[in-house]
Amino acid sequence: MKAGLELRFGTNLAMTPQLQQSIRLLQLSTLELALEIQQAVDTNPLLEIVETEEFGDRDEAFAETSDTALSLDTPLQADPNAQSGEALLEPNHELTPDDPFALDTHWEDYFEADGSTSFSGAEQNHDEYDPYATTSNGVESLRDHLLSQIHLTHLTPRDTAIATAIIESIDPTGYLADSLEEIQTVLAADWPDIALEDVNTALHLVQSLDPIGIGARDLNECLSLQLRQKPDATPYKQTALEICERNLIEAIAQREYAQVLRTLSIDQATLEGALLLLQGLNPRPGAAVGSVAADYLIPDVLVSLRMGQWQVDLNPEIAPKLRVNQTYARMINRSSRGEDASYIRSHLQEARWFIKSLRSRNETLLNVARSIVARQTAFFEQGETGMRPLVLREIAEELELHESTVSRVTTQKYMLTPRGTFEFKYFFSSHVGTSDGGECSATAIRAMIKKLVSEENPRKPLSDAKIADILIEQGIDVARRTIAKYREAMGIASSTDRKRLI
Repeated sequence: MKAGLELRFGTNLAMTPQLQQSIRLLQLSTLELALEIQQAVDTNPLLEIVETEEFGDRDEAFAETSDTALSLDTPLQADPNAQSGEALLEPNHELTPDDPFALDTHWEDYFEADGSTSFSGAEQNHDEYDPYATTSNGVESLRDHLLSQIHLTHLTPRDTAIATAIIESIDPTGYLADSLEEIQTVLAADWPDIALEDVNTALHLVQSLDPIGIGARDLNECLSLQLRQKPDATPYKQTALEICERNLIEAIAQREYAQVLRTLSIDQATLEGALLLLQGLNPRPGAAVGSVAADYLIPDVLVSLRMGQWQVDLNPEIAPKLRVNQTYARMINRSSRGEDASYIRSHLQEARWFIKSLRSRNETLLNVARSIVARQTAFFEQGETGMRPLVLREIAEELELHESTVSRVTTQKYMLTPRGTFEFKYFFSSHVGTSDGGECSATAIRAMIKKLVSEENPRKPLSDAKIADILIEQGIDVARRTIAKYREAMGIASSTDRKRLI
């Protein structure tokens, strides 16, 4: 083989640090972005947060522009005596030609990311919080709630130890997770004289605590404990107790009503009354105490109806306003050489890129949100049944973005609307054809199925085939297996399992 030289021309995307920062900020959620901004402010002395009182009236702020403060969405009034952050990044004629501060890149070169590049959330380090550690948030745990009641009783140290061991064995739903024999074995190390009867006696004490039904070993016992606390004059109380004590709850769950009627020798009206009484009980008494603290979502955009038009605005609370610290920035002219000047110039450039990346993120976020709202107007006016089919490609083509960029924008970003708070991805769904050649969103079909099931006769629920026939009559061509797939995805039981007497 003969060696030779060959000249080839080609282009490839260079992943500069600025481009990587832009992509990473774009995919961050609101909480992650707040942490990122705080970290940037802590590590870069030329970045500072503008206090709220410095803004003045928002209407005036929107009417005027300024280069002094590179804010995220609202420009500030310019200080005529201050040199702007943009101006500070212009070439300094007092510097030597070989000064490393000269910029050779522009933001427009890195605004759009290539779809082949993605950043995984797994690469980021986040603090993990224990979902059950709610005491620090002011929420009393189930264990503490029960122990506080035990401490109010006058028990001996021996009985207190038994009751405490039982409480330690209760799971978050309120059921006893360990057997009495296992609890006795654990206690035998410190109290060798504890008998199984002692543990059983302490269990009855724990079962009398609040909430009623706590410490039960199965569902039948849990419901029985709650029934016994009701007045004797409660209608159908005795029948309901017999159902629990004879372990007929499972038969009722399987809709085997004929078997229950024969076993108890009662009529259907009595069974219906007992079932109504059982339905009013709590099968998970422990869940009402020490619940995990709620996770609050901070919407990225706000959607409202003004003057008959749906308007989309960025949530002003999602991120603080940032600007370049003018005090440090002016030092560039006073220290044009040396390590101090190099340090300030480096951080000034980083601050400029960071602020522009945030501004670009918010602009892209707002444009995508407005495009979604414009296409899903029927949803905001009619509800889920008005949802139209939508895919990422449609938004990407309209805004001249890559699909990967739209995907990053719509992940973990939320929209506050008059109908609730939704993730951007909620508005994207596949479609099913209609008889007139149109398309119907899968979200709208699921809403129709949910509505039909909620309005059906519980004694004669609609089958998947019947629901498909009803939708076909409405012009939506959907197969029975598609109905079954959507129904199972929504957690709706089959028609056989939905059938009930009441």
